[in-house]
Amino acid sequence: MPELFPGRLQPKLPHVGTTIFAVMSRLAAEHGAINLSQGFPDFPIADGLIERVRHYMKKGFNQYAPMSGMQTLREVISEKVESLYGACFHPEREINITAGATQGLFTAIQSVVQKGDEVIVFQPAYDSYVPAVLLNGAVPVFIDLEPPDFRIDWKKVRAAVTEKTRMIVLNTPHNPTGSVLSETDIDQLREVVRGTDIICLSDEVYEHIIFDGRPHQSILRHPDLTERSFAVFSFGKTFHATGWKTGYVLAPENLMAEFRSVHQFTVYCCNTPIQLALADFLRDKDNYTGIPDFYQSKRDYFLDLIQTSRFKGRPAEGSYFQILDYSAVTDEKDTDFAVRMTREYGVASIPVSVFYDRPVDNHVLRFCFAKQKETLDRAAEILCAI
Repeated sequence: MPELFPGRLQPKLPHVGTTIFAVMSRLAAEHGAINLSQGFPDFPIADGLIERVRHYMKKGFNQYAPMSGMQTLREVISEKVESLYGACFHPEREINITAGATQGLFTAIQSVVQKGDEVIVFQPAYDSYVPAVLLNGAVPVFIDLEPPDFRIDWKKVRAAVTEKTRMIVLNTPHNPTGSVLSETDIDQLREVVRGTDIICLSDEVYEHIIFDGRPHQSILRHPDLTERSFAVFSFGKTFHATGWKTGYVLAPENLMAEFRSVHQFTVYCCNTPIQLALADFLRDKDNYTGIPDFYQSKRDYFLDLIQTSRFKGRPAEGSYFQILDYSAVTDEKDTDFAVRMTREYGVASIPVSVFYDRPVDNHVLRFCFAKQKETLDRAAEILCAI
């Protein structure tokens, strides 16, 4: 077939290929490998939640939802956020349901970042942030987290802020490293943005997956940050239903107005019966308060299984990802070893170097432990034999 537009199609993201999650999951499928790469649970979601979706489908709630989301869900979210973080968000004016957290992140960036603006991004970084910045003609300003525990050096942040800094992107608990922000980190952030017009974008999709008694340091705990922030959350992560692609964004009214001006032309609205089911499910706090213990037991189980292996790592502080150092196994690049381990040994992981803007290889891989016991057993047996 002849090329229709020779020389006229210029890629908008010329240096961005297929996401590593899709690449490694495809490779795992091709080789029949245990997929600990992409972050999705392999166990069922609650029967009660499925029943509520079916209930609303049978009741006829199958048409468009309001653009901002079903009112009943936004009201329950408002109550939950006030209970957990002491923050008051108006259900009508300051809460918006999204088609997953990634859409929320993308829309937030699109709504306020202009051409030539600078956006501070901590890396390794979840791979949706930078493409959204680049598509707006803005400039990502990268700051490396400090290994091995992947902390923020706030001196570097202060040095990176200029008059062009429009946004700082935060992620806690952090994907891919499993680190979490401390109260000291939040205090440092408050100092950095005080007296500026910098907007914060806080990716908090793993808010309920945090371990060892640590509190989740949501940006919403602090009114001086809340007034300048988008906070993004995910029902898919909280209720093990990543395929439902349902999340939400909180922001003060002036920022939410800008968000909705873009949101209405990207997805307009989200799945109606799922929103209603989630509203019912969210009313019972027991449906999310036990999540930290549930996932901590999986983290501990996985780490205990691989104690005799040559893979080593600090226990993840949050998220359902565990970073493991493989330097005692091989000196291969993490990208090469991740591929070889999938093909030859049958366990798929994610090489962390792909989350940087340049080659940075700390010889660590990311493993997802949101899996059934049997899955973790089989994967650990392989890792211990490598």
